[in-house]
Amino acid sequence: MKIQNNGFLSIEQLKDQYLNQNKAVMPVKSTDGRSFQEILESSQSRSGGEVKFSKHAAGRLADRNIELTSGQMERLQEGTQRAQQKGIKESLVIVDQLAFIVNIPNSTVVTAMSQNDAVENVFTNIDGAVII
Repeated sequence: MKIQNNGFLSIEQLKDQYLNQNKAVMPVKSTDGRSFQEILESSQSRSGGEVKFSKHAAGRLADRNIELTSGQMERLQEGTQRAQQKGIKESLVIVDQLAFIVNIPNSTVVTAMSQNDAVENVFTNIDGAVII
């Protein structure tokens, strides 16, 4: 087939140009030079940080005279990490006789109560539970 040289590429030339090249997948870099995979891994390692308490949860702990030991805090952190690994968003985490509703993506305790305060033992707006 005769290809005219008028400054435009023919369909055959475009096909040859784009389909017959070796396409090496290059990782896309952000403005700071890190790949998406590196950014994702660093954000996941940061999200495994300390469990925070919302203002409401801190108030509930104070009102109910609940003091957490370092061991209980570690187990609460472990329960939060387990829930995160399972893809839970709002979790009930039970540590000893204490119940915590935790927003997993933010690692934030939303509310806390002891077994005595959970009169009906009904927990709503959760999609998973972890018992430590």
